[in-house]
Amino acid sequence: MNTINPTLSPNLYQTLQNLAKQTGKTPEEIATGLLEIEKDLEILDDLVDEFIGSFQSNIADWEKNHDYYLGQELQEDHAGSIKLL
Repeated sequence: MNTINPTLSPNLYQTLQNLAKQTGKTPEEIATGLLEIEKDLEILDDLVDEFIGSFQSNIADWEKNHDYYLGQELQEDHAGSIKLL
């Protein structure tokens, strides 16, 4: 095991303490768990990645923000039937 000592803003530290209190875990356990979730999400394959570069687009940041653009399109196409929370 390795140890790090991050410096957190007061608001971020309070959020971490609140999560720890709500879950009955230590702030360290919460922080470690959040990092593990991020690591797991990072290694998931993005299904759109195989298509990047396969077509031309005038959207300069498509590669980075395609999930946002797809979500916007879905919301516009189904504005009456989907309610985003």
